[in-house]
Amino acid sequence: MRPQPRAHWVLLGLTMVILLGALLLDTFVVGRVGQGAAPTAGPANTVPESVHQGGPLIGDTGSGLSSRTTPDRTVVLTFDDGPDPEWTPKILEVLRRNGIKATFFVTGANAAQHQDVLERVHAEGHEVGVHTFTHVDLGKVGETRARIELGQTGLVVASGTGQFSQLVRPPYSNRPDAVDDEDLVGIQRVTAAGNLVLLSDLDSEDWRRPGTDAIVEKSTPKDTKGAVVLMHDGGGDRSQTVAALEKLIPSLKERGFTFQTAGEAYGVQQVIRPATAAERAEGTAVSLAVRFSRFVTELLTWLVLISSVLALARAAVLLVTTAIHARRKPGKHAPRLKPQMVTVLVPAYNEEAGIEATVRTILSSTNPVHVIVIDDGSTDRTSEVVRSLHLPNVSLVRQRNAGKAAALNTGLRHTRTELVVMVDGDTVLEPETVANLVQPFADPAVGAVSGNAKVGNRSGILGRWQHIEYVIGFNLDRRMYDVMQCMPTVPGAVGGFRVEALREVGGVPEDTLAEDTDLTMALERAGWSVVYTEHARAWTEAPASLGQLWRQRYRWCYGTLQAMWKHRGAVFDRGMGGKLGRRALPYLFLYQVLLPVLAPAIDVFAVLSLWTDPVAGAFAWLGFLVLQLIPAVIAFRLDGERLRPLWAVALQPVVYRQLMYLVVIQSVITALAGAVLPWQKLKRTGSAAQDAPEIDETTVPLYRAQLARR
Repeated sequence: MRPQPRAHWVLLGLTMVILLGALLLDTFVVGRVGQGAAPTAGPANTVPESVHQGGPLIGDTGSGLSSRTTPDRTVVLTFDDGPDPEWTPKILEVLRRNGIKATFFVTGANAAQHQDVLERVHAEGHEVGVHTFTHVDLGKVGETRARIELGQTGLVVASGTGQFSQLVRPPYSNRPDAVDDEDLVGIQRVTAAGNLVLLSDLDSEDWRRPGTDAIVEKSTPKDTKGAVVLMHDGGGDRSQTVAALEKLIPSLKERGFTFQTAGEAYGVQQVIRPATAAERAEGTAVSLAVRFSRFVTELLTWLVLISSVLALARAAVLLVTTAIHARRKPGKHAPRLKPQMVTVLVPAYNEEAGIEATVRTILSSTNPVHVIVIDDGSTDRTSEVVRSLHLPNVSLVRQRNAGKAAALNTGLRHTRTELVVMVDGDTVLEPETVANLVQPFADPAVGAVSGNAKVGNRSGILGRWQHIEYVIGFNLDRRMYDVMQCMPTVPGAVGGFRVEALREVGGVPEDTLAEDTDLTMALERAGWSVVYTEHARAWTEAPASLGQLWRQRYRWCYGTLQAMWKHRGAVFDRGMGGKLGRRALPYLFLYQVLLPVLAPAIDVFAVLSLWTDPVAGAFAWLGFLVLQLIPAVIAFRLDGERLRPLWAVALQPVVYRQLMYLVVIQSVITALAGAVLPWQKLKRTGSAAQDAPEIDETTVPLYRAQLARR
């Protein structure tokens, strides 16, 4: 066993930064490829005649822009916007059958994602040029953005082909005579860096999908003039382009045209040079980053979809099982438990603030009770308070501090009744709680009964959040477990047990931090039934600060993981143990471990989606809120609670839910590290009945006075 890990928070933060970076890269770079609207023609007042009246190949001679025309009877087939995993191979196959080499202008984003297709283009002898990284209009962005777009694409090409290309085609370009002032800015930026720009003589307009014959017609040179033909192998459905090539190539061959790459046609093969090792390494890094970002986005998209389906499934199961449980009514001839003395065990460690209220409310029970308070080595006046009460049927047992489970086992050794109720030292009971809690023991198969724990101190947003969680958890989750006969936990705050069953499993387990979960699972694996009764209400004190809440939930979650791992063999059990193993354990793992661990990444994805698509994001958030509110309203109605606190549900994702996710992550990492986790005792204030209207003030005469003094 090792100490609790700390550095993992750095690892978690770094992981979230990496995920956010990948999402941002995919959303604002890869996801934006080809999304810009095609520019409209603008003024051409600054475009020189050497460009307007020249050929499609443009370079900078040092004294200005110059151009070259395409040789007669020469066709340069060019393809933009690839590589595409579906259409580029089909176009390559047509070119291979006809023995033709072409020039492919690739976008960096697509080339990074489909390096195998890019490698095939190069391996089959075709020329590869640069078409920017995200298909951005170079004339509409800043000089730095333009340089990055071209440079990163060049590196990706170098990684896939081993060559660095200085042949560039600006997106949205056309013929030289169509260049306007804005286009000229982009061309000048490209050529100033020593690159050559290749426009086109003929635009097939295949991106419009006008039909195969129309594409062929627009791609066919007039007379004997040579032409650079602009086509596309990416950016959409290119089936018409493939079909048009099948007709165009034989037709032009019959007319005596030859097909060459741009470098061959213009004699500028030097624009394609071998890439350096550094360029290839940088290109590989860029490609891996793009592919990783795409993988992360696709993975999170699937996780969001799966988690949404699971959330809907969970809501449906909860509602159905809740309806079944709520309609259950004991029959006329249902067995009734005869009145009998019940022992109530109260383990207490530094419970001075609330122990009197706890003891007095237990003694006010309508069912005969004997209270045993086990002082587990308290360092405050817990024992003195209990002694000073001088109440009948109350025993005090003191021991050295050994933990809650050991204290309960000590109490069991002093128990002389057939039934025992266990409550926490900060819990107050209603008069009917004990009677309602033990009534299910009329069925001899029942070994334990879960009560209904309620938050007593609900003031403040943190108290409301916990109040909502308790009401939903006890009135929906436990009803579901009851119907499915796989109750994983009888809460330590209020639970009833058959002493015979406890002795059969060896008492309360002391080797996990969630002794209540561990004990419940052990009872079911021993064949005992565990049920839930919503009328056995107990009011408990919830943590009043985020720090205390963290410590409590950290212990709960870590202890639950311990119990789940300890009882993993229940998956193969028969009877009640098998129901626990094949129903409750998968449910706990899925909804209380796996999804919370993945939730922070999903939340980052959701927030980013809200940013990029506010309308869809807002509807998704509202849908999620409704998915939470509907079960919450039902749970509150079933428990007779007022609905006013439910406004806090809308704020839960901001702080509370994130805290719960981090608790699970911390617990999982701690468990994997084999670390030691202390009990994490909370500081009590004695406010368990602060908002408990069912508790008669005369039952706890000092409680209100203590509260007023605070």
